[in-house]
Amino acid sequence: MPSHAPDPSDPSDPSDSSDPLARERAHLTASRAALRAMRANVEALDLRDVTANWVNAEVLQHQVEERIKALADLADTPLFFGRLNYLHAPGAEAAEGAEGAEGERFYIGRRHVHDADGDPMVIDWRAPVSQPFYQASKKAPMDIALRRRFGYTGGELTAYEDEHLSDPAEAEHSSKLLQAEIERPRVGPMRDIVATIQPEQDEIVRAGIGGTVCVQGAPGTGKTAVGLHRVAYLLYAHRERLARSGTLVIGPNRSFLHYIEQVLPALGELQVAQATVEDLVAHVEVRGTDTAEAARLKGDARMAEVLRRALRSHVTAPAEPCVVVRGSRRWRVPAYELAEIVQELLSNISRWRDGRDIRYGAARDALPQRIAHAVLVRMEQAGEAPDDRVQDAVARNTAVKAAVKAIWPAVDPAKLVLRLLSDADFLAEHADGLFDADELKAVLWARPARGVKSAKWSPADAVLIDEAADLIERTHSLGHVVLDEAQDLSPMQYRAVGRRCTTGSATVLGDLAQGTTPWATASWQEALAHLGKAGAAVEELTQGFRVPREVIAYASRLLPDIAPGLTEATSIREAAGDFAVREVDPVELDDAVIVACREALTHEGSIGLIAADARVPVLAEKLAAAGLTYLAPGEETSARARLTLVPATLAKGLEYDYVVLDEPAAVVDGEPDERTGLRRLYVALTRAVSGLTVVHGAGLPERLR
Repeated sequence: MPSHAPDPSDPSDPSDSSDPLARERAHLTASRAALRAMRANVEALDLRDVTANWVNAEVLQHQVEERIKALADLADTPLFFGRLNYLHAPGAEAAEGAEGAEGERFYIGRRHVHDADGDPMVIDWRAPVSQPFYQASKKAPMDIALRRRFGYTGGELTAYEDEHLSDPAEAEHSSKLLQAEIERPRVGPMRDIVATIQPEQDEIVRAGIGGTVCVQGAPGTGKTAVGLHRVAYLLYAHRERLARSGTLVIGPNRSFLHYIEQVLPALGELQVAQATVEDLVAHVEVRGTDTAEAARLKGDARMAEVLRRALRSHVTAPAEPCVVVRGSRRWRVPAYELAEIVQELLSNISRWRDGRDIRYGAARDALPQRIAHAVLVRMEQAGEAPDDRVQDAVARNTAVKAAVKAIWPAVDPAKLVLRLLSDADFLAEHADGLFDADELKAVLWARPARGVKSAKWSPADAVLIDEAADLIERTHSLGHVVLDEAQDLSPMQYRAVGRRCTTGSATVLGDLAQGTTPWATASWQEALAHLGKAGAAVEELTQGFRVPREVIAYASRLLPDIAPGLTEATSIREAAGDFAVREVDPVELDDAVIVACREALTHEGSIGLIAADARVPVLAEKLAAAGLTYLAPGEETSARARLTLVPATLAKGLEYDYVVLDEPAAVVDGEPDERTGLRRLYVALTRAVSGLTVVHGAGLPERLR
């Protein structure tokens, strides 16, 4: 159905009061039929004899299959969620006094749908014409006469709500449907927020691809959803560019990635890769662990300079000339000239990310050509006329190869890190002036490994190997990277992520108050500098949409101790939420937690039982004995299994309709220091969407008493 001006004769126009809901349902039915026809047209494509070879045919077939998947009609996902009636045609200026100027009507949805004639029936939410759905207000109507929101129940259109933004007689009011959608219980993985994006979120989502954006978001402000929708928007606005360069979403752990993995496919984007930082740096098998102090030091940015020095130390000054024999002639390049060539190449191996450097491996590859060029100069001086083929032959000469091997040997990144962590003298030599003796002792392995395969590498060691690998061979850069829960990364981890977007941009998401690692970042400016994106804009989201008012107010009591510089979050939720703090006799704690879980299960939606990691085995036994089925983080909830037992260390980024928090003191005591423990508690307290019950036998932290 083509877009057109409001018309009293049109069956779906708001001025037709006969049965507007039925008219909108009819448009939904027609739109679904049009989407099915679009998919059928793609499925009917005959690809035989279209391509020149089988490789192109396979690529084209894959593209067609992906297009078919993207056109799937999800029965429980509304095809459109809103509608805009423009006063005038978008882009046209209203003539003075032109009350009857032609306007247009657009249905806003997750993807574009057109009819058999190519006329739009649903407009993609990312299109410029859709932006007023998120940004328009009574103060700035953006030429919108009517904004209509639709309400759905089980995929069926059941309600609508109108705002006449250009009508001065109508007072501004909050949307009940919007509020209901925000507060709707959830079962299963995270869903998109495309129908409920708020103006401040939309500004971040639609920010240009040219720059990096950092979002400091309090709990419940939707920062993760904003980051994912930003990816979807950038893919829409810059599809060809990002199709070539690639996009990546980085999360803190596999449970988190599983939780968010359905958001982008629901928006029609199927080609975005997901990974953890550990996945990115998986050069070796990680089987070991570090002490908190060792991990902090290995994650310190000073280690990048240690690695650079250690790598450069492999280059030695030439002690002998290089003599190349060709036929009956001997061509001699003296040691001093070789030294000049080496020094020139070394000067180009500068500090990481200065824009002009070349890597150790590339310089090593260039060295034989430089030596060969010096030989060719001598040939020309002797009256010969060598060409490029002669230079390539000289570069492959045995004498040249031997000189390169002696002067600029190949280096394996894992072996380089192995030596640094095993050889106290080697580490001390290259950490001179950077680390003190106690720090070096903490970094060194107590028992040196015999080789790369037998070494018990830790996660921090793997990051060091990734740094060394990049110093040797440049890491491939993607077009855009989304980094979530970024506050927990070490400087060296930031560098590892930054290497994946040196020529692209990034969306950095996090909350400084939720930093729960010993190396958690102190400021976003510091983090962005390590990422290689110094000067990037930092946007702050403080208005919560998911966490109830009483819950966020309770958790925010901890902010003066864990992040004194942050603005306290507020909640727009009209419902205060179910909130209770229950003190019980310590011997009755386990039973009281089971009772709280049973009470939570009487409500609709997902339930999370969050506890200190050390308490999880005990509670697992109690739940099983009580006959309560429970899941582990990462397992998908369903109508039959809605309760998840969550170790506090895995709770970050997850959310549940109702949360039972077991023994806050145990959560705090499970961390190496009080500040980190209180931050972990802050995370656990803010996972609830509708209700929170805190059950404790021991005393609460002072701020919560």
